[in-house]
Order: sequence, then C-alpha cells, then structure tokens
Amino acid sequence: MGRVFVAGSINMDVVATAERHPRVGETIAGSAVLYFPGGKGANQAVAAAKLGAPTTLIGRLGKDAFGEQLRMFLAAQGVDLSFVKDTPDAHTGTAIITVADADNTIVVVPGANALVCPDDVAMPVLAKGDIAVSQFEIPQATITAFFKRARAAGATTILNPAPARKFDNELLALVDILVLNETELGLLTGRDLRDTDSHNRFADAARSLAGRDRIICVTLGKRGALALVESEPLIVAGREVEAIDTTGAGDCFVGALASQLAGGSSLRHALSYANVAASICVQRMGAAPSMPTAAEVANLLNA
Repeated sequence: MGRVFVAGSINMDVVATAERHPRVGETIAGSAVLYFPGGKGANQAVAAAKLGAPTTLIGRLGKDAFGEQLRMFLAAQGVDLSFVKDTPDAHTGTAIITVADADNTIVVVPGANALVCPDDVAMPVLAKGDIAVSQFEIPQATITAFFKRARAAGATTILNPAPARKFDNELLALVDILVLNETELGLLTGRDLRDTDSHNRFADAARSLAGRDRIICVTLGKRGALALVESEPLIVAGREVEAIDTTGAGDCFVGALASQLAGGSSLRHALSYANVAASICVQRMGAAPSMPTAAEVANLLNA
C-alpha cells in the first residue's frame, strides 16, 4: 500500500453562524461562535488518515495556543506530524468563516503557513506508489519543489488549486491529477462557468488544462463530479443530502481520493468513494472534524 503525503496549511477555523450573510457595511446578529481545526492541508490529511491511508502532513504551526490545540487534534486523528514545524516568529494560520444556510464565506490569514518552504518538503522520503497532495494555502514555489521530488520518486501528484489563483506552466507540468471546482476551473480557463452548466461545458473547459497523461477532476457538489481522462469525460453521479456546512467538502474529496489511490483502487472507484465521503462531510459542522471514517463510507457504499 502506498502512503499519502500532504504539504499544506494548518489553520484554526473560527466559525460564526447566522441566519444569513451580512451585506457590505452591515452588522447582523449571529447564532454561535465555534472553533474547529482546519486548513486545507490539515483537512485533506485528516480525511486520508481516517479513511485508512498512512498519512504524513508537512507544514508549520505557530508556537501559540492554537498551534498546541491543532497538534493534539491532528495526532489524535492518526496523522504523522514528524514534518510539522513549530515557528516561533509567526502565529498559527487562522480562518474567519461565516456560515449561513449551509453556505460559507472565508477569510484566511496565513500566519506560519506562508513560511512553509522548499527545505520543509525536502525532508520526507517518497517512493513509487505514494501520493503527494498539495493546495494553494502555502507558497507555490514550495509546491513546485515538493512535486519535483514526488515525480523523481515515482509518486503520483494531486493538486487542488484552491483558493483559486493563477499558476505557471512549470507547476502544471508536474501535476498528475488536478482537482478543482467550477469556480477554480473558470478562473484558470478564463470562462464564465456556473454549477448548473452541462457536463459537456465543463469537459470542454477542462480540456484546455489537460496534458497527455493529466487527469482533470471537476467537483460539482450535489451533482457529483466529472473527470476528464484522456480527453473523455468520466461522470460520477451526485448524492442528494441535507447539507449543514460545506466548508470541508472539497478537502474531504481530495483526501478520500488520495487514500483510495494509495490503496491501489481504480480511478473510477476512487472518485465514487470520494464523492460518498464528501456527502457525509457536508452533513456536519466544521472542516477537519467532519471528515468521515472508512466504516461510515463503507456502510453507504454497501447500502
């Protein structure tokens, strides 16, 4: 069985819930304030670990109360923290999130995450069959260095280009599987895409990012997912559930996909599995704590 290595962010999510989102310049009364472990790197690592893959997280924490709490939480989820550094001169990454009617808005303050550097990702030793995962809450130069090492070792690379921003062809050339939502796909391809668009429209947009062997996977929420494999669309049907908090859904999908590919599953099975895992995640509050276990996913698949 391969291993999952995630280079990415670790945040404390400060979540305010309300009946609706405030308009610009408006103050409204909230319902509650909650603290959840988060950060896209941590979320994806927790998802992979809880779904049975040996998982190592590479990142940084501040030497503060949030950092201590996050280290304890991640260790309890079975994530290997050997390559998570404490950084005395920076605070732990923090996300300020508002949740209303199952939708969220997020402001991320990177803190120690902005200091994750190429030397940090040079320490773990990857091998053929491993899965290397990253996202855009750490510097892109660090991701490029990480994926170069992964490629040299024969590992498979998965990039989740979120939060959405442009990136160069050097990094794209190192990506085996690109997992993104319709907003991120629209930004990278210069197209105006909506979640109600047809599968053909998403496939056409994804083709501009596909390389000879690169797989593009577009997550479509309750509509499931579409993967472009050798220019042909592979469609995974969605699951209708009552969503409570969608904050960690994309990260759950990425972590679940990585866990299954590390275990030797086919791409079709891995995508279906990831879709089921994400549908469980959105029915709970919080990001990292909402990640399902392997038993929970298996129960739904068997049903």
